[in-house]
Amino acid sequence: MRGFVKRAIEKLSKLDDRQIEQLMQTMALENERLAVVLDSMNDGVIVTNETHRLLLVNKAAERLIPFAPGRIIGDRSVWEVIADEDIAEFVRRTLESDDSVSDREFALDYGGATRILSCSIIPLVQAGHVRGNILQVLDISEKRGREARLRRAESLASLTTLAAGVAHEIKNPLGSIGIHTQLIAKLVRELDETQRSAISGYLDVIDEEIERLNKIVVDFLFAVRPMDIQLESGDVNELLRDLLNFVRFELEQAGIDLVTDLDDGIPALNIDAKYLKQAIMNLVKNAIAAMPDGGMLRVATQRRGDQVVMRVSDNGSGMSDEVLSKIFEPYFTTRDFGSGIGLTLVYKVIKEHMGDISVISKEGHGTTFTIILPVPQTEKHLIGWEGSNDL
Repeated sequence: MRGFVKRAIEKLSKLDDRQIEQLMQTMALENERLAVVLDSMNDGVIVTNETHRLLLVNKAAERLIPFAPGRIIGDRSVWEVIADEDIAEFVRRTLESDDSVSDREFALDYGGATRILSCSIIPLVQAGHVRGNILQVLDISEKRGREARLRRAESLASLTTLAAGVAHEIKNPLGSIGIHTQLIAKLVRELDETQRSAISGYLDVIDEEIERLNKIVVDFLFAVRPMDIQLESGDVNELLRDLLNFVRFELEQAGIDLVTDLDDGIPALNIDAKYLKQAIMNLVKNAIAAMPDGGMLRVATQRRGDQVVMRVSDNGSGMSDEVLSKIFEPYFTTRDFGSGIGLTLVYKVIKEHMGDISVISKEGHGTTFTIILPVPQTEKHLIGWEGSNDL
């Protein structure tokens, strides 16, 4: 087609009005076909000229990239019309340095759902010369989700047998130590008061450490064993109110302001209140730990079609990309005395509820956990027929 147009332009002075009209119609048809192809693509495409002004944006790019309102093609630099600060800064640095970048990933919040975008910038070359740049945007959320689920499944499978065996071996000596500690305590009671007081202090420390080790073993076993989830119709908002009322004093002591935004239109869900409350409590505890100097905790619910979205957000220390990629893996922790079980349990509980959980976090800007649970489908009844079946 390009060769045909080039030859037609070369002979333009020799064409009559009818031939020029046919040429214009052909070019318009090809231009429309190109626009349809671009708008039908799942990949986002953004084209700029040599001065980084916006030339073209297809439908997928408009859907994936948040743009500033009132953008004008060719009026401003492309990074000035992109609303997301991280993507805009990435585009600006890359274009101003004349670099080409492949597969730079960004996490965006789309109404409670986390989407992972892969952005690439390549030069727009025409006749051997760079005439601008192309920004390609791919939605790789499903791909990354499958990879993460596979890694978690593999981690759980490989660690289940190991954890169960180690826990069994630890519980036996712990039980023996506990018995002998009791025997020592019995003998200590026969000593004089000075000796008894000193030794009793040591025994108390041993008892505390035995209890702590036993709790770790129980948590490890709980993390790898199947859960006995009992789903019943329940009110998620009421569950959240009870939980937040329970931790309200702890939040006040930590200097954390609590903000709730619970949608009154949330229907009853099939939940195991005990397990779900424990999962959300773990998220709240993590948020408190991330705000040692105080801050704000926001808990919200929202009805979105046949799903209910719950968010637990803080404006604390946030997490790096490296930590963020591992937080749901068993036994991974950034705390000195953490077991690495808490978020693994959260993940298992949500999956047992046929839900999904995602997280957006940035160092120094806080963290948001988003839980999505399905709304039970109403039972469908067939319309009865009392007439004859004879045709």
